[in-house]
Amino acid sequence: MMRKYVVPFVALMTASAVALTACSSTAEAPAPARASAPAGGEATAPTDGAAGGDFALLSGTAKSNRSEPNTGDWAVPNGGVASAAARQSSQRWVQLTASKAGDLDPVVVNGAGLTLYRFDKDSNNPPTATCNGECAQTWPAVTVAPRGKVFIAGVKKSAVGTVKRADGTLQVTIGGWPVYRFAKDTKRGDTLGQGVGGTWFGVTPTGGKAGAPQGGQDDNNPDTGDATAPPATSAVFFDEANFSDNGASQGVSGSGCQNLPRPGAPSSVAAPGSLKIWAGPNCTGRVQVINGDVADLATIGFDNAVVSVRFS
Repeated sequence: MMRKYVVPFVALMTASAVALTACSSTAEAPAPARASAPAGGEATAPTDGAAGGDFALLSGTAKSNRSEPNTGDWAVPNGGVASAAARQSSQRWVQLTASKAGDLDPVVVNGAGLTLYRFDKDSNNPPTATCNGECAQTWPAVTVAPRGKVFIAGVKKSAVGTVKRADGTLQVTIGGWPVYRFAKDTKRGDTLGQGVGGTWFGVTPTGGKAGAPQGGQDDNNPDTGDATAPPATSAVFFDEANFSDNGASQGVSGSGCQNLPRPGAPSSVAAPGSLKIWAGPNCTGRVQVINGDVADLATIGFDNAVVSVRFS
C-alpha cells in the first residue's frame, strides 16, 4: 500500500523545491528596472543610425517633464564652454524647442533658451559632424548621453536623431544636421553666431537654415519649413499641440480646397510648405495662411478651429 504513494509524494517535494529555488533566485537577482517615461513620453532609438545610443524622445519641455534643476541644458544656462563636471551633467537631457530669437523665427533653442546652430561644412546625408578640437570650444556640440532624454516642443519626432562624434559622444541632429551652441551667446534671444564665416546659421525645426534670404533654399534640405516654403500638397493635423502622438491625427492631400475628415479637432499641423486653413467648410469663413509647421494652432487663433484647407 505504501508504494502507491511514493511517487506522488516525491513529485510533490520536487515541485516544492523548484518553487522555492525560483523564489530564492528572484529575490537574489532581480531584473534591472528600466526608467519609466513620464506621461506622454515615448522612448525611441536614434533615427540616423548612431551605434548603441538609444535615447528617450519625449514630448514637452524639461520643466513639464520635471527635470532635476542644474542638469541637462540647465547645467550651462549662460552659454560658454561647460566644465568637465557640468558637461557630464548636461548630457543627461537636451531640450529642442521651436521658438523665436532675435530676427530668427522659427529657430530651435535649448532648455536654457540659447539658440542652436548648424554648420555648412557638416553633412546631413549621411549625418557627419566636422567641428572638433578648437572649433568645438567656440561651437560646443549639443550632446546626449546614451539612455539620456531629448525633450521636443514644436519639433517633429521624425526630425530628431544622433550622430557619433570623433570623441565617441552622441551629438543631437535635426533633419540629419548636427546641432551646436555658440559660446558667445550668453542669454535668451542672443544670435551672435548667425552667419559667422558664412557657414553657421540658426537651425529650424526641420534642420534648415533660420533666416534664409527671401527666395533662398537649402539645396541639401529643401524642406526647411521657413517662411519661404513652397506650396504644400499635403498636411498632417494633430489633435494635440506640439505634434504629440498621444492624440489622434489626420492626413489631408490633393489640390484645391479639401475638407478635413474630422473638422474642428486639430491643435497642431505639420506641412512641407505653405497652405491656407479655413474655419468653415469648403474653404469659407475665417482664413489664415501658414508656412510649414505650426506647433500650436492656438498661437494663431485656430486651435480646434480648422475645418478645411486649400492647397495651391
